[in-house]
Amino acid sequence: MEKFSPVELHKNLFNEITPQLSWDEISDINDHKKKCESKLKELLGWDSFKECEPNLQIIEEDQINGNKHIHFVVQTEVGYYANCHLLMPNEIGCKLPLCVGLQGHVSGAHISLGLYKYDYDEVYLAEQHSDFCVQAINNGYIGLAIEQRAFGDNTGREKAGGTNCGYIAMQANLMGRTLVGERVWDVKQVVKAVKNHFESIITMDNSVLIGESGGGTATFYSACLLDDFSIYVPGVAVCTFKDSIINKEHCVCNYIPSIAKYFDMGDLAVLIAPKKLIVESATEDRWFPLNGAKKAYAEIKRIYKAKNAENNCAMVIGEGPHRSYPDLVWQQIHKMLKNN
Repeated sequence: MEKFSPVELHKNLFNEITPQLSWDEISDINDHKKKCESKLKELLGWDSFKECEPNLQIIEEDQINGNKHIHFVVQTEVGYYANCHLLMPNEIGCKLPLCVGLQGHVSGAHISLGLYKYDYDEVYLAEQHSDFCVQAINNGYIGLAIEQRAFGDNTGREKAGGTNCGYIAMQANLMGRTLVGERVWDVKQVVKAVKNHFESIITMDNSVLIGESGGGTATFYSACLLDDFSIYVPGVAVCTFKDSIINKEHCVCNYIPSIAKYFDMGDLAVLIAPKKLIVESATEDRWFPLNGAKKAYAEIKRIYKAKNAENNCAMVIGEGPHRSYPDLVWQQIHKMLKNN
């Protein structure tokens, strides 16, 4: 019976919430942006992150399918290192733009490199289409895969691989942090180190940050707080909170305590516009349903219009389930770069 369901109670309570920081079209949008940025950083626990020396260390250089691969680590907080992988052509005649790929809930960042490492990887590669570094090479970019916290080699478990979001996210919450905030911080720190260390071969002109599912979520919040990239592509992750993480059970790493009191996901576009943004969705996405994605994108579009930047946002919709649709995405990336 519904009267014994806390799930139904929470859904009903959620329906009564009006986000306090939805833009009303009356307030000055730039002043509103400052308020939203301050609140989002507070909710993510941003004030607890401290700059540190990157101490970038090359672990290994080898070949992957005829391309040069560099495995390296970057210290993003004192005592914590992110595993990172660059994939590039063997011969580089000029600086190439950087494409950073963030995996979702698969076995690790090696999927971005198109590598099979664990038993189920063949299925991930065949069905998710998120070999972001391979896509980068094929489109004239250098690919960078960053292992997100609680994924792959950075699960904190003795045996790497898979995910460990629940434990790590709850640890973070106890200290006023969030796992997604930590993931965005890692992107910030890694990219800063990479720009410095590999400046002879990498340019941030026309650069791309792309992610799928949980990686798409990190990409979206990175778009809110970081200015490093030319285009941000949150894949199969943008949706109203009600239609996604309220109505459906998701991994705990999607949840930011108290955020619904202030924002729905589309409201956060005030922090992104006029940066170039491509929202990728899917017709049969059971985790981030298309109807909710369209509602969120309508709010995003409204804010971009107010910023006179309508041409800087786009939505691409793949025919099929919750996964990446690289042909559609890269076509839109090139179109947006060409038109701007």
